[in-house]
Amino acid sequence: MTRILAQQTLKHISKTILLKGWVNSIRSHGKITFFDLRDRTGLIQIVTQEKIDLKPESVISVAGKVVKRPEKLVNPKLATGTVEIQAEKIAVITQSKELPFPLDTDGHAIDESIRLKYRYLDLRRPRMNRIIKIRSQAVNFIRQFLLAQDFVEIETPILTKTTPEGARDFLVPSRLQPGKFYALPQSPQQYKQMLMVAGFERYFQIARCFRDEDPRHDRAYGEFTQLDLEMSFVEQNDILTLTETMFTQLVKTIFPTKKIKTSPWPRITHAEAQKKYGSDKPDLRKNKQDPHELAFAWIIDFPLFNKQTKADFFHGAGKNARFAPSHHMFTAPHPDDIKLLDQDPLKVRGLQHDLVLNGYEVGGGSIRIHDPKIQEKVFELIGFTDKQKQQFHHMLEAFTYGVPPHGGIAPGIDRLLMVLFNEPNLREVMAFPAIASGQT
Repeated sequence: MTRILAQQTLKHISKTILLKGWVNSIRSHGKITFFDLRDRTGLIQIVTQEKIDLKPESVISVAGKVVKRPEKLVNPKLATGTVEIQAEKIAVITQSKELPFPLDTDGHAIDESIRLKYRYLDLRRPRMNRIIKIRSQAVNFIRQFLLAQDFVEIETPILTKTTPEGARDFLVPSRLQPGKFYALPQSPQQYKQMLMVAGFERYFQIARCFRDEDPRHDRAYGEFTQLDLEMSFVEQNDILTLTETMFTQLVKTIFPTKKIKTSPWPRITHAEAQKKYGSDKPDLRKNKQDPHELAFAWIIDFPLFNKQTKADFFHGAGKNARFAPSHHMFTAPHPDDIKLLDQDPLKVRGLQHDLVLNGYEVGGGSIRIHDPKIQEKVFELIGFTDKQKQQFHHMLEAFTYGVPPHGGIAPGIDRLLMVLFNEPNLREVMAFPAIASGQT
C-alpha cells in the first residue's frame, strides 16, 4: 500500500490508507485512544481501540479508514480537522525514549545549550519547523527573483588564500603543501569582482561565509549565510532600487502579515543618522511594540576612512597607517571627493550603502573601485606594505584587462530572517548553529 500524507487524507474519505510518521500527542478515553500522527504536512487524528504501547515521538505506521468526524467534533484548528482515521493496524517502527524537554512549547524558556545538544529534537518543535521551512521559501524566492532579472548563480571557492579583508580568518592546513594553509572566505568579495572582469555582469550566490569573530545575539560564531550579488555598469541607485524591490516583494509574498512602514525606503546620510539618531543603525519604527511593523532604511555617504586604531590591523589597515577603511578597501570614493584623497582623506565619502531594518544592519555593499591607480592610492593610505599589496596583485593585474564599473550588496540571510521572525537571536533561524562558546 502506498503511503499517504496527513493533508492528503481529505481526498481519500471512506478509503483505507497507509500513514507513517511520529506520535505527536496521545489522549486516552477509556477503551478508546486518540492520538495525533505527525508528518511533514501536518497532523491527522487516529482513533483506535487496540491496546498498544505508544510513546510520544515514536515512529509508527497506521493502516486505517478515513472517515468524516461528527460535526460537533470537527477541529477547526487543524487542516485535517474534518476527518480522522479509524485504525485497523498500528505498527511501531522505532520507539522513542523519554524526551529531554517538551516540544509543545516555543522553547524559549529551555536552556539553549540543552536545546542545541538535542537540536534534532528541537527542530521538531512547531515553531522551529515552521521557521526552517519558511527560510527555505525565502531563499528560493530570492533565487527566482534574481534569475528573472538575468542574474547568473555562480559558486565561488571555499578554500582560498588569506588576505587582510575584515575579521580574522579561519585557517585550514594543506596536506599537499605542508606548512601552508588555506583560508575560509570571509566573503566572496574578490571572486565576485573577478566575475565582473570576466564579463558576467550580474552574479549572485547564497554564500557561506566564515569569520573568527566573537558571537552576539545578532551574529553567529564562525559561519553565516549571506546573499552575495554584484552588478556591472551600475550606479549606487541601481543597487538600492533592485534590493528594495526584491525585499519588498519578499515581505509581501512570504511574510504577508508584515507591514513596511515607509516606501520608498528613506535614504539617510551617515552624518545625518549620527546627528539625529546617535547611530548608523537607527530603528525608525513608529510603534516598536508592533511585531508586524518593518522600518527599512538606507544609510549612505559613509566616510571612506576612519582614523587608525590598534584593532584596524585586522580590518585591512597596515600597522603604520594613519587611516583604516570604514567599510573595506575596495569601496570607491565619491567622484566629487577624489581630489581629497591627497588633501584630506578623512573628508572623503565612500560610495557605501548599509541596509538597516528595525535597528539592525541587515546588509551592506558599495560601488567598487575599478581604477587600478585609485586602488593603489587606497592601499597606500591604509599603510599597506609591498608584501601586503602583493596579496592583491591578482586583482590589480585583472583590472588592467578592461574592468567595468561595478558594485553590489551582501545582505545577511540569518540576521534578516531573525528580524522578520521577531526572534531574540539568529541561532533561532539556523538549523544547526554553533553555541556561543563556538562549540558545534
